[in-house]
Parts: sequence; structure tokens; C-alpha cells
Amino acid sequence: MKKINIIYLLPEMKGASGGAKIIYSHSKKLNNLIKNVSSHIIHLKKSIPYKIETSMSKRFNFFKKKFSGWNPNKMKISKSFSPSKDWFNDKLNSKKNFKLNNATDFLIIPEIWSHFAIDLNLKNKGIKYGIFIQGFFHMNSTSDFKKIKSAYKNASIILISSNYNIKCFKEIFPEFSDKILKMNLSIDSKKFMIKKKVNKITFMPRKLPDHPHLLKFYLKNIIPKNWKFVSLENVTEKYLIKTLAESKFFLSFSNFEGLGMPPIEAAISGNKVIGYSGGGGSEYWEKPIFIKVETGDIRDFGQKLLYEIKNYNQNWIEKSKKGRIKLIKKYSDVSENKSLIKLTNKVKNIIL
Repeated sequence: MKKINIIYLLPEMKGASGGAKIIYSHSKKLNNLIKNVSSHIIHLKKSIPYKIETSMSKRFNFFKKKFSGWNPNKMKISKSFSPSKDWFNDKLNSKKNFKLNNATDFLIIPEIWSHFAIDLNLKNKGIKYGIFIQGFFHMNSTSDFKKIKSAYKNASIILISSNYNIKCFKEIFPEFSDKILKMNLSIDSKKFMIKKKVNKITFMPRKLPDHPHLLKFYLKNIIPKNWKFVSLENVTEKYLIKTLAESKFFLSFSNFEGLGMPPIEAAISGNKVIGYSGGGGSEYWEKPIFIKVETGDIRDFGQKLLYEIKNYNQNWIEKSKKGRIKLIKKYSDVSENKSLIKLTNKVKNIIL
């Protein structure tokens, strides 16, 4: 049997990205999971003239034009990029060119670049491809809706990472529902631990930086003085794991996530999670571990945190054990591997 190669297309990512990390993990597993299957990553970056053009368009109105998304014809393949070892330290198989073998190669494009399928004329070139939707709201990759629809129409598979994303996709493109393949995600629960809990409140401000700032302002005069807020922005994985292991609460500022993983990691680390569920988070946002706040309701956020601080039970870790076990089982390697096997079987039927 011929060996098939599943190739993921990604941009260079200077900082940690949950979506990229998931794709890196899938690619690594595909290289070790199934016989006669390999996987590579193609990283694209903007050419210098394109960088200047996009920078100028942000600063000067006369450079602005109708939003058309990234232009793949003004980008080039990154031949030396590898993600920071602080957030992904496994070796990746990188592909240094865009020469694809139509008989054995299958391309997977992230939803932020779905229009690349049309821009690069993949259908006429005979290149089979799928689109990976990790964030439903990132599907709006260009103002040219006709181009987006054509990209999904020509795709052989639509990979989707959460039930919420599946629901939204079916509502927008019901005619493409039969192309959907649910991709289960995993968390390496062995990495995350529970240590002696201290009065720390952790959060990640990247998506909605104004919200934690406003929340801390609201609480400044009324939160007990022996509690400390700790930001987990631009930190190493080692520091992240250690801090989550010690903190009692994790504040979720999810914003349009297809399936936010940090709240799950915090929960597995013994935190009570308070905040926004984002989109896909609704499939695991259950009491008593998860306390929901409607996005932007800073007052409710503050009041719920104060209540939970006041009523924090030292037996919390033991009382929440069943919920953590449920999460670990739901987002396990076994579950993720099953969906990767389904993916390879579908790809084999498409290109062989």
C-alpha cells in the first residue's frame, strides 16, 4: 500500500497558540499512530514587501481596501521555523516546499486561511484538501463570502473540533454537513498536577485584556487582601503547570474560542473555574467545577468570585475529583486517536 502524507498548512507563530499546538500534536501523532501514514507541517510567512504593505494599510487610510484576507501569493515558505520549546518541545516534520504529490498527499488548511484553496487554485491543480475549523468565528477569513463558500464546497473533509462549531457550521452551510468529521482533542493530564493550594487567582488576559483589568478595578477595594492575581501571559509551560497546580481559582476570559483548552487544564489542576465559556466551552462547562459568567458582565464576575472565595471549602479537591476524572476521560489520547484514525481512513478513500 502506498504511504499517504497528511500535510498541515500553518503560519509562523511567535508566541504560544492553542490552535497551532493542537495541529502540531495531531501531526506528531499521525507520524507514529498508523502504518503507511506520515504527516508534515508547511509554515508560511509574509514576504518583506507584503509585511510593509499590510503595516502601511493599518496606519494610513489611503492604503486600506476591502478585506480580502491573507494573500498566499505574497507569502513564502519558512524553511527554518520551529515553535518555541517553551510551549511545544517535540520534533516536527516540516516540509520546505509546496510541491505536492496528488496521488499521496492530502492538504489540511486552517479555517483562517480557507480562501487559500481558491487563491491557490487547488481544485484545478488536482490537490485534495480539507479545512480544519477550530474556531467557528475565524471562518470569516475574507469579506468575499462567495470565495469562502467555494472553498468549503471543494473541500473533501471539514474537520471540526467542537459540537458548538458543528452546530454553527451546519446552520451556515447545511449543504456541506455530510463532509464533517468531528476531531476529538486531548490534554496530557499527566503533565498537570495538584499541589498545596494557596490564595492565588490565575487568568489569561490575551484575548480580552480589558476585562481582567476592569475586574481587578471592581474588586480592588473589596477583595480580601491575602489573595493574589497571577497573569499567565507569555509564560513557559513549566511555569504555567506549577502556577495552576497552586492556585485555587482560574478566571476564564474566553472569547470566540471553538473549544477553549486552558479552562480544562486549570480544572484538571484542581481549580474552580469562573468566567466566560466562549463558544465550544459549553460542552464541558458544568457545575461544580465551572461557574458561568455572561461575557462582559464584570459586576456578576466579581460577585461570583467573591462568593466563591468566601465559601471556599478545603475539601474542594476531593469533592471535585469525579468531575476532573470525567474531563480527563473526555479529552484523552484514546479519544483523540480514534478521530485521527477516522481521518486517515477517510483520506485513504479520497486519494488512493
